[in-house]
Amino acid sequence: MNKKWGLSALALVLSLSTVLAGCGNDDKKTITFWTPLTGDDGAYMDQLVKDYNATNPEIKVKHVITADMYTKVSTVLNSGKGVPDLAIIHADRVPGFVKQGQLEPMTAVTTAQPEIKEENYLPQAWNTGNIDGTQYTVPLDIHSNVMYYNKDLLKKYGVESFLDDNVVTIDEMLSLQGKLDEGDYVVNDALLGWVILGQIQNLGGDIQENGKPAVNTPVMKEAFEDVKKINDAGLMTPFGEDGYLMFQSGNVLFSTDGTWSSTAHAKVEGLNFGVTNVYSATPDKFTNRSSSHLFAMLKNKNRSEEKVAGIGAFLEFIRENSMEWAKAGQTVASKQVIENPEYKNYMQSFFTSNEKEIQSLYIYTYEYYPYIAEAVDTYCGDIVRGNVDIDETLATMQKFVEDKIAEGTSGAAK
Repeated sequence: MNKKWGLSALALVLSLSTVLAGCGNDDKKTITFWTPLTGDDGAYMDQLVKDYNATNPEIKVKHVITADMYTKVSTVLNSGKGVPDLAIIHADRVPGFVKQGQLEPMTAVTTAQPEIKEENYLPQAWNTGNIDGTQYTVPLDIHSNVMYYNKDLLKKYGVESFLDDNVVTIDEMLSLQGKLDEGDYVVNDALLGWVILGQIQNLGGDIQENGKPAVNTPVMKEAFEDVKKINDAGLMTPFGEDGYLMFQSGNVLFSTDGTWSSTAHAKVEGLNFGVTNVYSATPDKFTNRSSSHLFAMLKNKNRSEEKVAGIGAFLEFIRENSMEWAKAGQTVASKQVIENPEYKNYMQSFFTSNEKEIQSLYIYTYEYYPYIAEAVDTYCGDIVRGNVDIDETLATMQKFVEDKIAEGTSGAAK
């Protein structure tokens, strides 16, 4: 029995060693690449990595999908062990990571790969990684809040003209009050927090003033009140109902979810849909609140020059060959890809079809944006539904953000 126990213990040790080796970056011929892509998009990234490794690079890439990635990143950075060679982070994480000294500049990569440069990427995606003139990231995409529409319902209610200028206004939506069949709605509450943050830009506002968080403001109140009008008119899907699924069931004219949802909507039999900009209070300005997946090198004193060169080669491959990423419903950041005629086959190409659309993809880069997004997401549903007093709740939200900043805790990122 002792002998068996000894063999079992040895097997356990060997097994744990293998797992730890896979999580770390000790393999000199493998770039360990962490991403938070736990949905269907993880499979598309797997394919991109597989395609790159099929080119037989000197150093291959190992894609590791990491749930709760930011918590794990904090752990490995604090310990200095198991830090991945490369990671994907969200745009709103960059300012905080840089301030805390947690990112390596991409200087060596951009020097070795001259085509990895600003003019070859969508400007918002590239600029989110530039802090005080230093480039800390290379962009993969822009993923945005957008608005899908049910073509059959627009025709049924005679409002196809709403799309004539590609801007559906709140007043146009309100014109349908009392005109819909029972069980039908104009719009759902999908990504409602993103919608509110887009309205802030439509109204010419911001979420910070002189570096301080600005939540309890007249412009934030106006944004909530504008969207609340739709609910008050009985045109928004009921509170507590899954408005996303109601759109897929054919009972909602507009769904304000994400670019990535196009793949799921396309799988719904009989759903005849298209995509346009998120609604606005005015036809003169529209904003599709966005974020970006960015390649970054976390601080790691053990990352070799050879691996940095390998990372550069991988990122250049992605720049040239990320059409696969368009299949995930993402707006690819590489201009070489989005200017390829094949890219027009993907619905999200609408948002790079002209300069005005590109400019509508707004990414917040304020250092404390994650806390503000968390506050908006937490309280927006109750405000829009009229469940709480708006002035009192905005004050609560302001304190929520200020307390988070004081605590130095981690906000939510998307």
